[in-house]
Amino acid sequence: MYTLLAQIYPDHDAGALTRDVIAAFWPEGHPRRQRPRRPSNNLWSEADAMVITYGNTISDGSHKPLDLLHDFLERNLSGAVNGVHILPFFPYTSDDGFAVTDYYKVDASLGDWSDIRRIGKDFHLMSDMVLNHVSSQGTWFNDYLQGKAPYDRFFKEASPEDDLSDVVRPRTTPLLREVETATGPRHVWCTFSHDQVDLDFHNPEVLLEILRILRFHIDQGVRTIRLDAVAFVWKEIGSPSIHLPQTHAIVKLMRVLADFAQEKVILLTETNVPKTENLSYFGRRDEAHMVYNFPLPPLVLHALLSGNVRYLRRWLRSMPPAPLGCAYFNFTASHDGIGMRPVEGILPAEEIAQIIDTVEEVGGLVSMRALAGGGQSVYEINCAYYDAMTKTFGGETALRIERFLCSQSIVMSLEGMPAFYLHSMIGTPNDHEAVTRRGMNRAINRHRWHYPALQDRLADPESDQARVLGELTRRLKIRARQAAFHPNATQLTLQLDDQLLGVWRQSLDRRQSIFALHNVSAEAVELDAYALNLIDDEEWYDLLSGEPIDADGMIPMAPYQVRWITNDAG
Repeated sequence: MYTLLAQIYPDHDAGALTRDVIAAFWPEGHPRRQRPRRPSNNLWSEADAMVITYGNTISDGSHKPLDLLHDFLERNLSGAVNGVHILPFFPYTSDDGFAVTDYYKVDASLGDWSDIRRIGKDFHLMSDMVLNHVSSQGTWFNDYLQGKAPYDRFFKEASPEDDLSDVVRPRTTPLLREVETATGPRHVWCTFSHDQVDLDFHNPEVLLEILRILRFHIDQGVRTIRLDAVAFVWKEIGSPSIHLPQTHAIVKLMRVLADFAQEKVILLTETNVPKTENLSYFGRRDEAHMVYNFPLPPLVLHALLSGNVRYLRRWLRSMPPAPLGCAYFNFTASHDGIGMRPVEGILPAEEIAQIIDTVEEVGGLVSMRALAGGGQSVYEINCAYYDAMTKTFGGETALRIERFLCSQSIVMSLEGMPAFYLHSMIGTPNDHEAVTRRGMNRAINRHRWHYPALQDRLADPESDQARVLGELTRRLKIRARQAAFHPNATQLTLQLDDQLLGVWRQSLDRRQSIFALHNVSAEAVELDAYALNLIDDEEWYDLLSGEPIDADGMIPMAPYQVRWITNDAG
C-alpha cells in the first residue's frame, strides 16, 4: 500500500496515507487477514452464474420491488444462477441510478438495506461502486458549490482554455459544465453528463471516502464490487484521461485491500474499450479479479445474424487464458447497449454496418460518441438482445427463439463466469414506449415488468418468456454440474466449418472433457466426429439431448442446435 500510495500521491506523506487507508477500510472492530489471499482458482466454480438486473425491473404497485426480485430469483432461478448483480440501488437523479446522491442509502422506492442483506444471504451479491462521478444534485456537490470542506476539493475542475482535445469520452455532450460557486464561476469535468460530475482523485480524501463506502457495502453483504467507469477516474490536462497509471494504481490498491479482507471480495472492472486496454486491468494478477468480456456481445450477435463464426472464432483463438486468480466475465446483454468499441479492429466496418442495418430494421437504435478532435462514431447499439435475433442478414425470421438460445449458450460454454441480463433470461422484447416516454435510447432495453403480468406469461408454456426461461435454466442447471465448465478450465477453439463454433473445455483435474458445439446458421450441418478427436475407449454423450455420440460417426447439428459432448455426465 505504501508503494502504491507513493506512486499515486508523490506530494503526500505515504506513511500517513497508508494509516488513513487502513482506518478507512478497517475501522475499529473490523478484523483483517494477517497474510494476503494468494491468486488461485478457488474464488469461483462451475456452479457460478449471475443474473444482472435493476432493483425495480419487477413491480406490482404494492410490495417492495427488492422483495419481488428476491421472490422471482428463488422461484425461477434457484439452481440455475447463484449470483445477482443489482444495478445501482441508491438514491439518484438520472441515468437510471448512475448519478448517485447518497452511497449510504438504498432508494426508498426499492426497499432498504435489510432487503439487500436478505438477498445477499441467498445469492452471491454484486453491486456497483460508481466511483468516477456523483450526482450534481447530491449533498457532496451542493457543499462544493457552497465552498464547504472537505467537498470544496472533491470535484475535478478545468478551464475552457485547457487543451482537452485528446480526452476520450463515451458521450457527445460538452465535457465541461460552468457552475457558480461561493468563490466564483468554475468549470467542472463531466465525462458522462452534466448531472454526473467527476470526482477529483488527485485529492486523497476522495479515495479515502470511496474506501469507506466500499467497507460499508461489504458489511451489508456485497461480495463482488463492480468498479463502474473505472478507466476514467484519473484525469490529466493534455492527456486522453483514460487508463492513466494512477488509475491502475488505484485498482491495485483496492486489490490489496480485497486480498487482506476476511470476506472473499471480488473486484470486477467495467471498461468498455478495445481488447488490449480491457485486459490491462488484470495487471500482473494484482488488479481486477474479473474483467468484462466486452467484445463478446457484438461478436456473438454478428455470428448469429450472419450464420458465420469466422470473426468470433478468430477473436477467441487470440484471447489468452485468464491469469491465475482471474477470470473473464462473459455476457451478451446488459442494462446498456451492445458496445461497438470493443470490436474495433476485429470486425470490418462493412460487417458492423450490416449489423446496424439489420438491427435497425427490427426496431433497434444507435447511440454515438464524440471523437477526440471532433466528429462522432457509433458507440453502441440499443436493442433488447432477444429482439436483435429477430432477423438475420439473409432476411430469415424463423427460429428466433432457437437462434437466441444458441447465443446465450455460447456464453455458458466459454472460459469465464457467465452472466445474463434478466430481460434476456425471460426474452423481453424492445420497449419503444419507454424510449418515447423517457427520451433515451437505452430505455429500449430497460422494460419494467408488472409482476402479475410476468407470472401469467411464465405460466403459459407457449409464451416466449416461458420457453426462453425454461430452456436457459435447464441448460444452466446442467452446466453447473460440469467440472469442465469451471471458469478457469482449459479452453481450445476448434477449427470447424464456418457455421459451427466449437470449443474444447477440459476440467482442471483433466478428468472431464466437453466439446461445446454451436450451429449459428439456419441450415442443418453434419460434423465428422473424427474432427473432435474423441477418445475411442470412452463413452461420449450429449449433455443437452442425452444422446450417445459415436466417436467414429457423423454428428448431425440442426439449425441453431447446441451440443455439449462429454465423456463424463457429471
